[in-house]
Amino acid sequence: MIDPRGEADFEGDFQDRSRELQAEIEAERIAEALVFASSQPVPEAFLAERLPSGADIRAIMLRLKEQYAPRGVNLVQIEGAWAFRTAADLSFVIRRDDNEVKKLSRAALEVLAIIAYHQPVTRAEIEDIRGVQTSRGTLDVLMEAGWVRFRGRRRTPGRPVTLGTTRDFLDHFGLEELRDLPGLEELKGAGLLSGRIPANFNIPSPLMNDELTEDEDPITQMDLEELGLLAPRGTSED
Repeated sequence: MIDPRGEADFEGDFQDRSRELQAEIEAERIAEALVFASSQPVPEAFLAERLPSGADIRAIMLRLKEQYAPRGVNLVQIEGAWAFRTAADLSFVIRRDDNEVKKLSRAALEVLAIIAYHQPVTRAEIEDIRGVQTSRGTLDVLMEAGWVRFRGRRRTPGRPVTLGTTRDFLDHFGLEELRDLPGLEELKGAGLLSGRIPANFNIPSPLMNDELTEDEDPITQMDLEELGLLAPRGTSED
């Protein structure tokens, strides 16, 4: 004989679980819509503000990532943000002639690589590594592409500006985070390094996050004015 009370408990548990599943599905739909509608990678903090309170954002996004993995559009993580991107094996069918960034010069590629692996790095340090002067035009090209930014100011005489890469840099090169930059063996395998490199040659480990280091100060309003990125306060632009 079935205990009516036990049957009622079972039915209650079933209904509770059903409501939980429905809430999870709805949260996934909201997250999916927010990322799809955005032209820029969507931070998890933004998603947390708009999804129901208590939603496990990371679990939701990982489930969606798995669902989209075999499809023509993938959900990818870029640092702490999410975006839909064409599956890597189908990128050849997407024409980007109108939006393609002009090819970088060898000097710009060298500077970009140094910034990516050595950040935070100053212009003087870049020149020391390359052995030649770096023109302002080279840095301008990288900044206009949206791949390089001013990070802060070094706590040394002259307070030189430090440079680092951006989220757009990771997005363009298909990297989730800086630790995904290729290492020495990968660069050799891709033919980007000669097999006769010096025995003591090494590639530094990139930063794990974007936080300022102990010897960096944040960029201030005054710094931006000094760098020509903002009009001085008290003046008006024509």
